[in-house]
Amino acid sequence: MRSEGQGEGNRDNAPDPMASWTPRTELGRKVRSGEITTFSQAYHSGLGIKESQIVDILLPEMQDEVLDVNMVQRMTDSGRRLKFAITVVVGNGDGVAGLGRSKGKEVGPAIRTAIDRAKLNLVEVIRGCGSWECGCYRPHSLPFAVTGKCGSIRVTFKPAPQGVGLAVGDVAKPVLRFAGIKDAWGFTEGHTKTTVNYSMAAFDALQKLSLLKVPPADMSRLKMIRGPTGTSILPKVEPVPEGQRRGGRDGRRRRGGSF
Repeated sequence: MRSEGQGEGNRDNAPDPMASWTPRTELGRKVRSGEITTFSQAYHSGLGIKESQIVDILLPEMQDEVLDVNMVQRMTDSGRRLKFAITVVVGNGDGVAGLGRSKGKEVGPAIRTAIDRAKLNLVEVIRGCGSWECGCYRPHSLPFAVTGKCGSIRVTFKPAPQGVGLAVGDVAKPVLRFAGIKDAWGFTEGHTKTTVNYSMAAFDALQKLSLLKVPPADMSRLKMIRGPTGTSILPKVEPVPEGQRRGGRDGRRRRGGSF
């Protein structure tokens, strides 16, 4: 189930995020004034990204995908209350990805809230060629093996040579793809049918990968890169005519289902 953000094709039709935005944080004011112009500057500023509009301005090519829509029930004195639990992954296909969850009485608003939360939970992923079978020194895979955990699930991603693709579960594929990783081996343990825990374990692996401290000399020698480079592996979003817009915020077209 896919919900793609504004890309190159429909950026002209989308409203300007700065038009009605009043920054409430120091980082937001610096972004609006033009003092900070790239996501890497904002990410390493130490101020923390606490407004989703910061991401909308610095990463306008961000896309999103709904990983799970689950109905939850709660019995009260007045009857049964229904809510929808949404899990969403966002990313630019170029070294930046995030995961967010939300609950709501309606699916549409819950998805928009989950997208905003995912934008506040972004990480810069280190990419490289860590496979001994390849050695091309291009940032198409992971530089190291990394393991993520959530609940009973333990997922390990290992570098793979070019052409293998994402040899991982269907839930982990969009998480890696939105981070800009083309090739990887995946190994899992636990109850992987739990979509939420599986996606959170995959994102936990990316978080641990982003926290690795690699000396600049080794980064240069092994041709590893951290964060966006200006080249996304995600396809461009096709333009949506003004009169045919429906679905999420900014007129995004939902694929794989409608609500």
